Amino acid sequence: MRKFSRFFVPLLFAGLFTAYAPVTQAEMQQQGYGNTTYIPVDRSQCRSYGSKVGNKALNAFANLTTGVLEIPKNIINTTNNSNIFYGVVGGLFKGLINTGGRIGVGIADLVTIPLPTKPIAQPEYIWEDFDIDTTYGPVFRLDKCQEESPAVQAPIPEPVLAPAVIAPKPEPIDNSKQYNQETNQKLDTIFKKEMMK
Repeated sequence: MRKFSRFFVPLLFAGLFTAYAPVTQAEMQQQGYGNTTYIPVDRSQCRSYGSKVGNKALNAFANLTTGVLEIPKNIINTTNNSNIFYGVVGGLFKGLINTGGRIGVGIADLVTIPLPTKPIAQPEYIWEDFDIDTTYGPVFRLDKCQEESPAVQAPIPEPVLAPAVIAPKPEPIDNSKQYNQETNQKLDTIFKKEMMK
């Protein structure tokens, strides 16, 4: 037990200080301490480190416990998109694969809780958008705030267009008499040949 506590306690404190440092630094920037300047950020897209990690822990727990619900979800969705026989068989296999995927995502999120990453499985929770099939996105992408101000581009001048030149409408050519004469001559020769027989 003593060896365990010698290893576990320093590791726990290192993790807490690692999690606490970015939060403290963000609070100091907001209050104007230090040589950094505060840049207003849209808070609807930017959450604190603690809320990101808490949401990731909740997501990991939800994926581990509700991953089995992928089986009935996929059976229902596959049945609605095809027939009952393919829905049960194909949906069962598809559900088993997505169950393994959800549980794997839950384990990966649980192991990497201190890293605030974006969710891998979409929809994030199985009960969100039940009719949509589960997809898996990029793995271990950090959930960053967009603190940079958007780049301002110089306005692009509109090109000056030359006035359109309209060509005169050509006169229609009437070849109907020529075609009628040629057609009549051909029909006459065919008729004469048939009459001679």
